[in-house]
This record gives sequence, C-alpha cells and structure tokens, in this order.
Amino acid sequence: MSGMLQGQAISLWLATAAGTGYPSLSTDLDVDVAVIGGGVAGLTAALALKRAGQSVAVIEAARVGTGVTGHTTGKVTSLHRLVYTELAGRHGPDTARRYGQANQAAIEHIARVVSDEGIDCGFRRVSNFTYAETDGALNLVRQEAALAARLGLPSVFTADVPLPFAVRGAVRFDDQVQIHAVRYVQGLARAVDGGGSFVFEESRALALRDGSPVVVATERGSLRARDVIVATNVPFGDHGSFAEKSFLHRSYLVASRAGSPQLEGTYISVDEPMRSILAVEIDGASYVLAGGEGHRPEEPGDTAERYRRLTAFSRDRLGTHEPLFRWSTQDSISVDGLPYVGLMSPDSTHIHVITGLRKWGLTNGSAAALVLADSLYGRANPWARMFDSTRTPRAEATPAALQSVSLPPGPQHVAQAREDEGAPIVPAPGEGAVIDRDGERIAVYADPAGRVLSVSATCTHLGCIVEFNLADATWDCPCHGSRFATDGTVIQGPASTNLAPRPLTGDELL
Repeated sequence: MSGMLQGQAISLWLATAAGTGYPSLSTDLDVDVAVIGGGVAGLTAALALKRAGQSVAVIEAARVGTGVTGHTTGKVTSLHRLVYTELAGRHGPDTARRYGQANQAAIEHIARVVSDEGIDCGFRRVSNFTYAETDGALNLVRQEAALAARLGLPSVFTADVPLPFAVRGAVRFDDQVQIHAVRYVQGLARAVDGGGSFVFEESRALALRDGSPVVVATERGSLRARDVIVATNVPFGDHGSFAEKSFLHRSYLVASRAGSPQLEGTYISVDEPMRSILAVEIDGASYVLAGGEGHRPEEPGDTAERYRRLTAFSRDRLGTHEPLFRWSTQDSISVDGLPYVGLMSPDSTHIHVITGLRKWGLTNGSAAALVLADSLYGRANPWARMFDSTRTPRAEATPAALQSVSLPPGPQHVAQAREDEGAPIVPAPGEGAVIDRDGERIAVYADPAGRVLSVSATCTHLGCIVEFNLADATWDCPCHGSRFATDGTVIQGPASTNLAPRPLTGDELL
C-alpha cells in the first residue's frame, strides 16, 4: 500500500523550491526562436540565444523545472559511471574524449551562469566517484580511471573513498559540482524572460508545423519562429524515429534526513544493484539522496518495493533517518550512448531536437543546448558532429545487451481489467483499477478522501492500456513509458494528449 511508504511522493527539489508564475501563452507571437520545454536543455539554449541577440519564447506544458530536470539527482559531472570505457569501445577514444570535453565545458558553463546571473542554487564544488565493492568492479574502475586520464580528464584512481562503508576503490573526478536543480533552472527562466524574450507556463504544445516560419500551436495562442527547439525528453512532434533509436529508462530516489557525519562528494556504484549517492544542505536542513532500482518501463516490478530497498540501503549503509521524500523519473537513452542534437529529421529544415541525454541531463543537456545555440547562430561547434541527431546508430557499435532488446509491445497490450462478478467498480481510497465498461477500458482512481476520478485507460500515444502505479499514484503506459496523473493529465511523454474523462454514472458509483 502506498500509505505504508515513508516520505512525501514529491521530488526534494520541487518540495524545496518556490513556485513560479509565468503566464500562459494567450495570443499569437513572433520570435526568432521558439523553445518547447522548460527544463535545463531548453532554458540553457534559450538563454544562450538571447545573449547572442535573438528573441526567444519558451513554452512549458506545466511549470518550469517540473519535468525530468526537477527529478534529477543534482549531480553536475563529466564522470558518468563507466562511460569512457563504454564510448571508447563503441566509437573509439576520440569520441570518448570529445564527450568528456563537452561535459566538462557544460560544468564550467553552469558555473559561469550561476555567477553571472546570481542564481542561488546551492552551487558547490565536489569530487565525484564511481566506486567498486568487488574485485570484478575494481578492475573496471582501474581501467576507467586510466582511460579517462589519458583522454585528458580530471581522473585519478583512489582507494580512499569517503563513504561510511568499505569499498575497494574508485575513479575520482575532482572539481565537479552539485546544485539545486529546480532553483537553477528557475534562475535560467528569470534570465530569459524580459527584454523581448518570454517564458510561458501551462502552455502545452498541441501542433508543430515546419516551414518559414515554423508554427507552434497551443490551446490559446501560437508561436511563429524562424527555428524551433524541441527539448521535451521524448521529442514532441516526432513520428516515431527516436522511439526506434532510443529507449526510456525509469529510476527512483529517496531523500532522507542525514545522520552524521555529513557525506562529502557524490557517488555511483559499478556493482549491481546500482546505487547513486549524494548529500545536500537546503535551507539549513541536511539530506542524503539514494537512487537506483532502474528498469525499462515495460519491465514488471513492485514500485513500492523499489522504494523500500532504497530506504533500507540509505538507512543501513549511509546511516540516515527516515525518508522525507521519494520520487521517480524517466530518461531517454540513445541506443549508441550519445545524445541526439540537431534537426528533428533529415527532412526537417527549422525544427531541432535535444534528446537521449542518458540520465545525465544537467551536463549533457547543457552541452547539447550550447551545441544547438551555436548551430542556430551560425557558429562552429566541436561537438556538433558527435551529437548529430540525424545519424543512424551503428548496430555494430551497440552492445549485445541492447542489440537484443526488441521494441516494447504495441497497442495489443492490455492490463487485466476488473471484471469479477460482484466486484466493486470503485477501488479502495488511494487505489486505482482498470475496469471494463461495455468493451471500453476505464481507469478509475479513488483519492484518499474517496473522491472518484475516472478517465479513458487507452494511452493517447499509440493505444496501449495504462496501469496504475500504486506507489506514485500515476497511470503508467507499459508499452512506451507515458505517464499520467490520476485526473488524466500528461506527466511525461511520448503522449502529448491527456486521457479523456470518462465519468462514472450514479449506479456505477454504488
């Protein structure tokens, strides 16, 4: 039962950030560049273009920073577990070097923006570690440390790892960063808005038409622009090509009251189950974040049990107190390990995309935004070719584990509907169920007070049947990863349309 889980079901970053109040787009507006998505990638690109003299308008379907960026770890680092061994094996050492350079440049760009714009986001320089607890993982760590050092990155191998439990060794990158992710992107939004540029919230893109100008339609107004950047994790307006070149991956975090002493640095394990660790102080309170339990959306599992395992790890290994916050998120990962940045498709002329940030969106998203801003402003960028969004990922460059992954099931996937003779249609308070009503699947949720919300159970992306996620109180599509609030509102794509209301009749509510 979700009520048995400890902690509020909200990201620490969202729970500790002030609200925003940008208006909705309610008219037709002409700008140089329109940006769809108010996360780190979209807002970083918007600010870079504004600084270059372009007029920019950002539209966000919800509130700034409430998407994937608001559910991150807050790590700003170029050490992404064992990424350099992986990329050198797939693409060669030169690509691995350029990937590291792009992410290092992103760290320093974030540092400059924080300073230039006076953003109060808990910016802190730290060391980041990829650590090993077993002999096999230790060998991988030694190899990664040596390779990254040869590539010119701030890499050393160390046996001195300041964790409260024994580890064998780690790769350490010094002079990395951690930030309050939501306060940072809210600072970006403040810098973008004004002076002929705009930020609009509660303004979901409904249609996108390439041309001169490009037109982005919302419910109450439209943007006309020379170019459009789509920075929505799963690209809005894409017709499936990135679904073939990427996959979604869900992961979980719990934030607990810190014990003592305070952890220094940020960490990720090589050994499975993977664990991500960092400590943060916000408004005088100290927290420890423990993350992991990742899986593909279509893979079965008990969400509540994933949170319980992270809670136990945090308590037993990190000495924390009870969890105060818990949350999950989904990230787009390209099948060849590199982000996609550039034109939406080879046939596009003025629609551009940022996606496939492989769960390291604060740095990859910032680097991608700078690549795209340079492209739109006519400047050469040393990483543009590496991130080219129109590339076809090479099968021979893809690890066997990914080569064997088939596409998730199509619209034929259905959840088990509640059809037992005499079973109540309305679930218990705090629970949800899919029912069958005259051949139509209906998603029914009863909130803790017993108020009933019922919507179509058919995902608006490609017609799969959603399933209730008890621990997060969301309707999740098991096919392609779309997530919806209990009232049917899209939380995360690829779906871009809400689940349609399907009110129950008085007799059905009895």
